[in-house]
Amino acid sequence: MSDDRKTLLLTGASRGIGHATVRRFNREGWRVITCSRQPFPEECPWGGGQENHVVLDLSDPAGTINAVKLIQEKLDGRLDALVNNAGISPKGPGGSRLNTLNTDLMDWGKVFHVNFFASVVLARGLKDELAAAKGAVVNVTSIAGSRVHPFAGAAYATSKAALAALTREMAHDFGPLGVRVNAIAPGEVETAILSPGTEKIVEKLPMQRLGQPEEVAAAIYFLCSDESSYISGTEIEVNGAQHV
Repeated sequence: MSDDRKTLLLTGASRGIGHATVRRFNREGWRVITCSRQPFPEECPWGGGQENHVVLDLSDPAGTINAVKLIQEKLDGRLDALVNNAGISPKGPGGSRLNTLNTDLMDWGKVFHVNFFASVVLARGLKDELAAAKGAVVNVTSIAGSRVHPFAGAAYATSKAALAALTREMAHDFGPLGVRVNAIAPGEVETAILSPGTEKIVEKLPMQRLGQPEEVAAAIYFLCSDESSYISGTEIEVNGAQHV
């Protein structure tokens, strides 16, 4: 049977911002295809999740490239939105921040494969499907991509800065195909795993509170909807004025 719903492909859907994004798009009537290293979690509340899940380790370049064909088989020729949300940030002993002096070279490579290169591979591999739908791409960057952060490691921060630059390049290259490409840069968001000391950052925020995953998901949905039909090549800060 044909499915005339709009389709979202989302990486990093298992928790936090990704989980909230699935819920938002599901509520809006979209079909959501998720990618994760883990099998589809049975406790997730949205219907159709099991058959619309792709087990994929984005740190494996060959595996990511090979997964594109499997994803295409689920798309029926059209992809309305691709959200590159997956991201990793390795920590040192006791959860300490890894900087440019003590981050292992293998960790640099793994972080960039997940946080940066996977976005290139998926967008380029699915460009025909995105073009057929005149779709949108949203890359999830971070406030750490523009300033040194007390918790986010050097590899994570530089990969997110690179992803912001990639967003501009993709907007330029995908624009003639009718595909918009934007980014969102979340700040401190309340998820299941918060670094000790986050409360000190919150005290200094103009809005004096953590962001909620649903607030970030709302920005992602806006950039994938027709309400943002002439917005491309931008990075929206979602951080309660933390960046000012």
